[in-house]
Amino acid sequence: MQSLREIYKIGSGPSSSHTMGPERAIKFLKKQYPKADSFKVTLYGSLALTGEGHGTDKVIKKTCAPLGCEIIWDSQTPTPVHPNTMDAEIFAGGKVIAKERVYSVGGGSMVYENANFNHSEKDAEDDIYPLNTYKEIAEYCNSRNIRLWQYAVICEGQDILDYLARVWEQMKRTVHEGLTVSGVLPGRLKTERRAQKLYNQRHIDESAQTRENRLVSAYAFATGEQNAAGGVIVTAPTCGACGVVPAVLKYMQEMRRFTDEQIVRALAAGGIIGNLIKKNASISGAECGCQAEIGSACSMAAAALGELFEMGLGQIEYAAEVAMEHHLGLTCDPIAGLVQIPCIERNAVAAMRAINAMSLANFLADSRKISFDIIVKTMYNTGKDLLNSYKETSSGGLAKYYEIKD
Repeated sequence: MQSLREIYKIGSGPSSSHTMGPERAIKFLKKQYPKADSFKVTLYGSLALTGEGHGTDKVIKKTCAPLGCEIIWDSQTPTPVHPNTMDAEIFAGGKVIAKERVYSVGGGSMVYENANFNHSEKDAEDDIYPLNTYKEIAEYCNSRNIRLWQYAVICEGQDILDYLARVWEQMKRTVHEGLTVSGVLPGRLKTERRAQKLYNQRHIDESAQTRENRLVSAYAFATGEQNAAGGVIVTAPTCGACGVVPAVLKYMQEMRRFTDEQIVRALAAGGIIGNLIKKNASISGAECGCQAEIGSACSMAAAALGELFEMGLGQIEYAAEVAMEHHLGLTCDPIAGLVQIPCIERNAVAAMRAINAMSLANFLADSRKISFDIIVKTMYNTGKDLLNSYKETSSGGLAKYYEIKD
């Protein structure tokens, strides 16, 4: 498995696979071909079907500048390797000097058909984490009496905690910025920002449960709305699901006075869960539906909460498993290709579900039947079985039936 830096990336929204990934690819290809004077980029599959709503063309042209760039939308050609496929033709002096095929596999990560490019572009080699299942990792940790975050340090070094500290600072900053803004998000839907409204109503009801739900939701909405507006966020593990992990961790820090150091350790534990899903299944909505994004984020958040409360490895596994199990089959159907409806609301729902999953694991883990590794495999197979119309194509579900009123 790769570094946790590949799970938690700091960057601009609204989509890790549709904006952050293509941006990263174009930057890399410009370095590989310094003599290039223009690009022609063809977008296929989900990139073509929802790229306009996600702003894929805009970020590619902006990244290519000052070089010229032509964008071709091709939603008909099959994409057997991955639904987020793009071809880049590189020109110099009016002639094609290279053609590269790239796959945006989720969370801003790119895979190049040119194997040498894969090696040189990687921020971290696959073998940073030698163990690739939760069972293996838990056995390793139990044999040495260490926690998940300590396993991350063993594999990556102390620097990973310093990086996660920066990640946590950005997560808090994004929530704060999202709570200070009102108005309407960009795009045809004219979606109203609601984070500030939720936050300001936190004292209306005296019920502790209602206050918790409102605050957690406010933080998730704040992050999701910043993402939708193109603000700076942290993938956890994707842009579309970026609000779940920061929402639960910020709430718990405020209510339970956890230190930043404890939060960073929790992020490491959650990151390992996200890493396992990415390695053994997918975190791409275009490949496996929203279960791969929001479901993964919920699992990460539940595991992070388990680490915060110093639960055992079995309890953390159960929390992550429950969180994913009850997102199985969740479709990715963004209306108008925008990461707004139902995406932002789903972040809030998943954040509350992560807290519930952790609570269940606290007293039911000893009777569990399903392992985390099984649920990851199940999610991947479920995603493969989903119709393409439910995998970030904006051609099924809510995206099909909602009528946009211009």
